[in-house]
Amino acid sequence: MAAAERSIDPITFEVVRNKLQAITEEQAITLKSVSGSPVVTEATDFNNGLYLADGSIVTMGPQVLFHTGTMSSVIRSINANFAENPGIREGDMFILNDPYRGAIHQPDVSIVAPVFHEGRHVAWAGSCAHQLDVGGMSFGSWAIGATEIQQEAMLLPGIRIVEGGVLRQDLWQMIMGMTRLPHMLGLDLKAMIAANNVAARRLVELMGRYGGETVETIMREEIASSERQMRQVLAALPDGVFRARDYIEHDGHQNALYQVCVTATKTGDRLTLDMTGTSPQAPGFINCTASGMRGAAMSGLLPILAPRIRWNEGILHAVDFVAPEGILCNATWPAPISSGTISTAWIVQNVVVAALSRLVAFSPDNRNEGQAVTKGHMMVMTLAGKDREGAPFGTFLLDSTAGGGGAFPDHDGLDGSGDYCVPRPAIANVEANEANGPFLYLFRSFVRDTGGPGRQRGGAGTALAIVPYGTPGLQAMMLGHGVEVPNATGQFGGLPGACGRNFRLSGAGSVERIVGLAGNLEEMLAAGVEELGPKPGRMPLTSHDILGYAFQGGGGYGDPLKRLPAAVRTDVLNGHVSLEAARAQFGVAIRDGEVDIAATERARDAMRIRRLGGRAPARRPGDGEMRLRRGRFACSCGCDLGAAGENWKDQARSYRVEPDAYGPHIRTHAELELREHVCPDCGSLLEAEVVRKGDPSLVTVLLEAGDGGEAGKAPSRRETATVAA
Repeated sequence: MAAAERSIDPITFEVVRNKLQAITEEQAITLKSVSGSPVVTEATDFNNGLYLADGSIVTMGPQVLFHTGTMSSVIRSINANFAENPGIREGDMFILNDPYRGAIHQPDVSIVAPVFHEGRHVAWAGSCAHQLDVGGMSFGSWAIGATEIQQEAMLLPGIRIVEGGVLRQDLWQMIMGMTRLPHMLGLDLKAMIAANNVAARRLVELMGRYGGETVETIMREEIASSERQMRQVLAALPDGVFRARDYIEHDGHQNALYQVCVTATKTGDRLTLDMTGTSPQAPGFINCTASGMRGAAMSGLLPILAPRIRWNEGILHAVDFVAPEGILCNATWPAPISSGTISTAWIVQNVVVAALSRLVAFSPDNRNEGQAVTKGHMMVMTLAGKDREGAPFGTFLLDSTAGGGGAFPDHDGLDGSGDYCVPRPAIANVEANEANGPFLYLFRSFVRDTGGPGRQRGGAGTALAIVPYGTPGLQAMMLGHGVEVPNATGQFGGLPGACGRNFRLSGAGSVERIVGLAGNLEEMLAAGVEELGPKPGRMPLTSHDILGYAFQGGGGYGDPLKRLPAAVRTDVLNGHVSLEAARAQFGVAIRDGEVDIAATERARDAMRIRRLGGRAPARRPGDGEMRLRRGRFACSCGCDLGAAGENWKDQARSYRVEPDAYGPHIRTHAELELREHVCPDCGSLLEAEVVRKGDPSLVTVLLEAGDGGEAGKAPSRRETATVAA
């Protein structure tokens, strides 16, 4: 192999590596072209990739990153369990959706195909897509109320669904018999088979042109190159410990509160992500398995630490994962999993984003890659019943991808950004969804005051409402989290984005009356809706009922009092911030469409005095962010916040904040509270924290002593002991 590597000229290397990526793009085009599901065609909830024979990621698409991260686990499971019996042969394909064997949850079905060249197994092609229904106790296979995985959906452990190029009809008909939408599931599975056939054919053609050994060498070198680059990035970052914590309310049985914790320890050119401290696995369906945790962590890591590196297995060679068995993100059999992708896995992504954004914040060359959390929740709405012609109908609305993007150090988060785990986001047109199903939209629009306030504002979230139309009624189901937890947390004083919201208005009247009733969320709430909570579950809808939901905004970055008043004015004129929030959150007074400079200065001075408990600031505020100076944390105003290896919050002024202080879209679970940590000299807000009542505030950053974040040294014994504690 080394000799082959030396013989590959740079032009061939570039041509082949880019052709590998083009093959993955063609996989995606094929899947979307054949699929009939709006989840794939409109919302792009799928992904494709090429893998080495051992399951290592070579290429991945820019759709849902969770899927590619878990498909490598799927392939490793098939290699481990079925290499001998029934065997892995040319022309075979295997189907798997078992979370304990590599899937993230049961509706995310993977089909993977071994690729052979000249009789030798050289690679895998894989496709994964969310399916509208794979059986179980409720439509959509979201098994609210489940107590064990056997209740949730069919479990496919890696069945050889295609044998020698021929679809196995016995297994095919068994699978079709367990879904409520066999026509939709069947088309999607055949789309994935077609995508894999295209990829396998193109890869074999590539090997025929350049030689199998040459292409294999380039595939392995791609992985090795990404590993080298990842280690270079890590080596340039400061050594230290960076923590984050987030919460999930309601496990599908009761409104209990669970937490997900990560401790990111960066030492030299390695990173460890330790999930110790996460709650024990839940009795309900919010858990995820180790494969889901790995896929979610990878999704959080890639855009921050590897934005200019080819995304493949090599990046993960520099990362170690620690997760005790039996916790929420490493559940053990037979814990239910069906909501894991939108619950625990989603929160794993949140905490990895938050922790690694703290890491890069202390690196001048990388600080702008960090960000506040993007739309920290997911909310599911499924609709089932009869369509306008009386045929079976079912859909999974993915409009909830249009939450707000987390803010960055140098620019605002995107309004309606799409989900963080989808680098190439998409949202279905209203007209496409209405054409596919018997319902009408009353509105789908941005919601004011949902982006997290900050020096850089979080992106605005959206909301929508629907009504059945052309059918007597539909069976709806809603579930998710983030209605009583502001998951889209800010960074370095940025406030969280809005919580999600689920609502219903029953008996609203005829469609004609309903259409004129409400044109946005504010009007809808004024009409007297019923607030449904995080997991309302299944409910009937008549043609006189309105059902709607709103999605979290993105977290803010930096103290809101540092936002330029002109930027706040623009936010107000654009309809993203109300006049009340401009004054209450940003301290900006706007009269007759213009900023009142004197009133703004007075308002901001008064807010800093309130933060300091009635005491006037001793220093003029800087930009509000922390620095590392000569081995000590310091506010930008110059206030000393303690040694780099100690908890800076011990030197800050900390106090509890009522949720309504952050506006009408922030709510907290009965077990949660909000805390602020401010500079004791200038009153700048350094962190807004969501924390369980009675728990100590999180020690978010411990750094090696150095001026500006020296890199490449191991943590001291004191810091290591702090991590263990």
